[in-house]
Amino acid sequence: MVRIGFLGSGFVATFYQQGLRDVPDHEVVINYSQSEDRAGAFAQEWGIARSTTHMEDVVQSDDVDLVLIALPNHLHREAALMCAAAGKDMVCTKPLARHADEARDMLDAVREAGVMNGYAETEVFSPAVMQTRGMIEDGSIGRVMSVRSRESHIGPHSPHFWDPELTGGGALNDMGCHCISAALYFLEGQAKPVECLAWGERLMHHDKTEAEDNAVLLLRFEGGEMSITETSWTAHGGLDLRNEVYGTEGVAFTDVTRGTPLRAFTLTGAGYTVEKAESDTGWLFPCVDEARVYGYHEEMRHFVECKEKGLTPRQTFEDGYLVNVILDAAYKSMESKKWEPIPQV
Repeated sequence: MVRIGFLGSGFVATFYQQGLRDVPDHEVVINYSQSEDRAGAFAQEWGIARSTTHMEDVVQSDDVDLVLIALPNHLHREAALMCAAAGKDMVCTKPLARHADEARDMLDAVREAGVMNGYAETEVFSPAVMQTRGMIEDGSIGRVMSVRSRESHIGPHSPHFWDPELTGGGALNDMGCHCISAALYFLEGQAKPVECLAWGERLMHHDKTEAEDNAVLLLRFEGGEMSITETSWTAHGGLDLRNEVYGTEGVAFTDVTRGTPLRAFTLTGAGYTVEKAESDTGWLFPCVDEARVYGYHEEMRHFVECKEKGLTPRQTFEDGYLVNVILDAAYKSMESKKWEPIPQV
């Protein structure tokens, strides 16, 4: 039985609980939030015995085997270093940190402490994405030449996401981490990223943020392969999450939010249908079992099994650190308007 402590009781923590719903051999024993009301409400909703407003209560609890860090970006480093100092195994949500220097501190800390560390990048645990990777490994689409990934919606759900000082950036930082991880996953073992060219601009949300609300990133690999990342906080219609993989012998597309198996029309309203939906009337495309199709179930099952069996997760802080390195280079490119090298890690 893997006993889990939650750092965070909000949006991501809720998805983690939904992901854990069908995972055997675990128990969530305590959860943390800065707000006593929020911590208590989350504990009541999910049947958790204890809640707290002190991170130390989770990290230092003798009955916690694995800590899930589901906190805003600016708290990731503090939480990870606290866990490492206590010798606690941990999993951290995306992006690993606001910038590569913070991610490096986190990576160094878990290595020095010798604790299990998982990077909870849902995109590479999405069943559709995993099956695409399986097709690549089987040679079904040949050598991958290019990847195009898009993630967009109308904007973040919480105020802190709009503040680049708290998050590390705007739309590219928020969602580009998913797209970059997808490209690295599809091209895994084939090539290393060497340089990038990025554009970002605030086109709509001038009253909400100083960060970019739209961005495009070109990431070139050493063999000439290319990935294209498109992110937007100005796209109406709910979350749009897609990948296109082009190979020498075929192609593979994933679309888990628009290509759903359920379509409906309603005049009276359907309630919640998909993340970031703006309307619940008219034609709707409800996402069936969001936690599973986004990858939350597979990643939670994987991390619990790794803790249970003493295995190294297939996504660790090392993977998260590389994503932060690429994001830093991308933001540098936004300023320079030039191709920027990717530091080798």
